[in-house]
Amino acid sequence: MVCCENGHCEIPNNDLGFEKALAFLKAGRKVAMSGWNGKDMWLGYCKGSPDADVPCLPYVYIEYPIGHPVYPKGCYVPWLASQTDILSDDWFIVD
Repeated sequence: MVCCENGHCEIPNNDLGFEKALAFLKAGRKVAMSGWNGKDMWLGYCKGSPDADVPCLPYVYIEYPIGHPVYPKGCYVPWLASQTDILSDDWFIVD
């Protein structure tokens, strides 16, 4: 069972469902899915800044690290979950 309270998370095996992976994202961890075609990519979570001059709502992004073949300089791209992503149980925490 995943427990994410007050920024503290117990880390289970690397066989998370999407709902548990989302809880880790919101707690500041990075997650990925072992079934993805691409390697060396993970999801992150931005809490947003609703009180800024130009408000930004929370969102999930996929991160390509520096040196990735597609984006050699690294890149954050907004990400939406597909039905396959939501129903998968092969999410894991990226250290």
